[in-house]
Amino acid sequence: MGQNKEDRSPGTISVNRKAYHDYHILETVEAGLVLTGTEVKSLRMGRVSIREAYVRPEGGELWLVGAHIPRYLAGGPYNHDPARDRKLLLHRKEIDRLIGMASPKGRTLVPLRVFFHRGWAKLEVGVGQGKKQYDKRQVLKEREAAREIDRALKTRHGER
Repeated sequence: MGQNKEDRSPGTISVNRKAYHDYHILETVEAGLVLTGTEVKSLRMGRVSIREAYVRPEGGELWLVGAHIPRYLAGGPYNHDPARDRKLLLHRKEIDRLIGMASPKGRTLVPLRVFFHRGWAKLEVGVGQGKKQYDKRQVLKEREAAREIDRALKTRHGER
């Protein structure tokens, strides 16, 4: 939602950058979303926040909790609850595998991005292993070092 269209792939509505900062993503799966009509219209306008959301297994199903899809402006009395839990659509084997992968301590199911694929609203779910504070600092150091190298190369090539 808060990023340029050039930064995201076609059809992508929102990316959870915080998830990539807080977790090592071990595996990703594409899941369908059960939505109402006004939720789909709001998504098509690019209005969704999955920054604070998470995926919870409940009763053999996976649920997206904490995602915020604002009310559709022209929805009238048929509008949806912006913060309701939304069911994810996956095959039974995929659900069992994801729940099994997320069961060890320190792992969780994290929503990574919301996008449209062939007209259907999809959610990319990742199995995340929590990063330690020093892991996060190390990534920032590596990123800063790569920027410095790029800057040095650009100025060097610019002199010729």
